[in-house]
Amino acid sequence: MRAQNLRRSAAAVAALSLTTVLAACGGGSGGDEGSAEGDVDFTSEPTGTLRAWGFENADDVGQARLDYAAETLSDVDVDLDATAFDAQKLTTRLASGDVPDVVQMDRRIVPTYAAQGLIVPLDACFEAHDVNPDEWWYPSVVDDVRLDDQLWAVPQFYQPPAILLNKRVMDAAGVTADQIDTSDPETLIAAVTAMYKESGGVPTTLGLDPNPAGQGPLWILGAGGQLIDEDGRPTLDDPSNVPGLELLKQVVDAQGGYAKLKSFTDSFDSFGDNNQYVADQVGAQVNAQWYPNVLSPYVGQVQLEAVPFRDSEGQPFSVAGGSAFVIPVGAQNPSAACAWMLDLTNMDAWQAAGEARAATRAADGGINTGLMTGSPEADASIREQFVVPSGDAGFDQVISTYYDVLDYGKTFGASPAGQDILTELNNAVTAAMLGDKTPEQALADAQEAALRAYDSVVAQS
Repeated sequence: MRAQNLRRSAAAVAALSLTTVLAACGGGSGGDEGSAEGDVDFTSEPTGTLRAWGFENADDVGQARLDYAAETLSDVDVDLDATAFDAQKLTTRLASGDVPDVVQMDRRIVPTYAAQGLIVPLDACFEAHDVNPDEWWYPSVVDDVRLDDQLWAVPQFYQPPAILLNKRVMDAAGVTADQIDTSDPETLIAAVTAMYKESGGVPTTLGLDPNPAGQGPLWILGAGGQLIDEDGRPTLDDPSNVPGLELLKQVVDAQGGYAKLKSFTDSFDSFGDNNQYVADQVGAQVNAQWYPNVLSPYVGQVQLEAVPFRDSEGQPFSVAGGSAFVIPVGAQNPSAACAWMLDLTNMDAWQAAGEARAATRAADGGINTGLMTGSPEADASIREQFVVPSGDAGFDQVISTYYDVLDYGKTFGASPAGQDILTELNNAVTAAMLGDKTPEQALADAQEAALRAYDSVVAQS
């Protein structure tokens, strides 16, 4: 299941008095003894009602894991709120004492809730169940939820980005896969320009859709930038962030500029029969691992390959991302919450998910592209058992490329103001791409705003 999208800024949490929230969290009725920082029992037998919030529109993978956890925790009755995460809704629930035992959220906002004292550290949870997080998950995935030398969430999923190629467009322009190399700007821009087409000043084919609105951090970090320091403080104005933003602007400017590029990409039928690969509207595009699933019904209509995004040294590079489960302060059944979260993310749960996805692909005749779980052991096992040759060599190469980049993931960085930092970074990317500001000025302004948010959160911690 794809990571849930955050609909509201986590900054809403900072507006709420920590004292008020913690006092409210002491309410509630029924279940086990409520949790509080430093006073949580994860060792008691999991029983009773578990109130969980997550799994919106659970697909075959999500449902298989839910069914597995229900079977293994037969004495736990799960009351599931299967709606999208909403920061304001969570704030309201915490303030009123209506505290869930488990909440699913984007990993990038976990440190914000941790700094506010609104969620429980989980090191004792892992210890109670003999789980070594650094062995269960990729290092970059664990680092997403590590703050002040403590772990605050149980991660799930890691779907890395790579560059998905349209061989039909590339061949027509005489461009080869090795030229789509983000570590070699001169070669890259030449390839992009060769594939780019327009009519009446309006793009009709992009050489490379760099996805500036969604993948800005990838371009900046891949070029050697740093967005957050070791203490969680924003570093958006660090000079090392400029080269990646400048390269991104070069790619955009070579294709009509940001306004025209964005207007064109907004018109893509990305999930439909006339998607940008069927319609030859892109020669290449930065995409997360889940997107080849969207294209699998169109094998025979598309000619795909993939290359990794490369850092400034020429090595494959990706940025970790995904969702996670947390336990709010005031949760009434933390022992069951701990056991449930771990049962949803252990090898047996992922095995059940792999079997479910394989059955789905067998029924619909689609291509099994594998599951990127966040766990290297689970990923390897699922790939070995269920990812079989599709009959399309290009599609198989795409799948292999996404698996290959898993080991090169880096964390975005953990910060109490993580969501605000991302928001301000996106604002800086837009301003720089439009030419409203130089990359340096855009990053400096973003740093000023992000630092205010950081200082506000830290002051309330």
